[in-house]
Amino acid sequence: MEEVTEARVVVSGRVQGVWFRGFTQRVAADAGVRGWVRNLPDRRVEAVLQGNRAAVETVVGFLWEGPPGATVTDVAVSWEPPSEVYRGFHIRY
Repeated sequence: MEEVTEARVVVSGRVQGVWFRGFTQRVAADAGVRGWVRNLPDRRVEAVLQGNRAAVETVVGFLWEGPPGATVTDVAVSWEPPSEVYRGFHIRY
């Protein structure tokens, strides 16, 4: 059984209105990472990434790049014990 880790990530920069949530969902699903992503009122994007550590770190690396049109200035990551069990990866509205 794989060891599951969880990262709460807050991405800053030009990350809303550029398909960042859809990009995050696709990258996470491709990596086998579960969780969710949402826009924050202060124009940042927040995500919870859950899976094996290497897969989660891969997704975090992609978040530094973002989709075309995004300009990422910071990716703050806090590693936490899994808060709940997620099935799939979803965009929260």
